[in-house]
Amino acid sequence: MKKRIRIDMNDGDGVSFDIKLEGDITKEKLLKVYDMMEMLESKKSAPLDSIGAKIWHVAEKYFTPGNFTSNMVLEKYEDEYNEPIKLSVVSTYLSRFSNKLKMQRRKTGREWTYVIPTSIQTT
Repeated sequence: MKKRIRIDMNDGDGVSFDIKLEGDITKEKLLKVYDMMEMLESKKSAPLDSIGAKIWHVAEKYFTPGNFTSNMVLEKYEDEYNEPIKLSVVSTYLSRFSNKLKMQRRKTGREWTYVIPTSIQTT
């Protein structure tokens, strides 16, 4: 049986998006669609309105230079923005940043440790 997913989205400016996925749908493919949807949304919002931008801001502000974990980012995020966030969301974004070569990650024991290379820092 084929997997099917349909996503209907309206950008608030009267433009509708109808995205259909059919076949071998993996988590990675869904994350790419989510990234695309987030990118469409971020074009009309302020830079720190997206969760990914906020997580990047926290990582860069509090952990540059130095190593950090997703738990450390979660604590600082909640302090900085006074709003709760799930550890899985933080971990997903840090993994994406690593995949996009915005930061490096390595396995340290049972958890991932991240570092933002000095050549990427923007502040």
